[in-house]
Amino acid sequence: MLTSVDTDLIRVLSDPLRMRIVTLLARETLCTTHLVQETGARQTNLSNHLRVLREAGVVDTEPCGRFTYYRLRPEVLERLAGSFAALAATARETERDNVRRSCP
Repeated sequence: MLTSVDTDLIRVLSDPLRMRIVTLLARETLCTTHLVQETGARQTNLSNHLRVLREAGVVDTEPCGRFTYYRLRPEVLERLAGSFAALAATARETERDNVRRSCP
């Protein structure tokens, strides 16, 4: 069975700053202030990227006083990784089938 890959999610994660944010959030929950310090991005730019990640379902938010903390949703990345793993398995099967067949 052929699995489709979420191309919208790939597009979201293909931005270098968003991927940096995801990498940082994989290690810990952070607020915008910490993400600005870690990435060197401007707060408005970072907020726009966080909005894209939130709308794509990659991160969740947790308000805490006057701060908003961001947490990575690992199951979203696991689903994407699973789609790629399924594609790789399909390619392996195809390769095995092609090796068994000989050219006419």
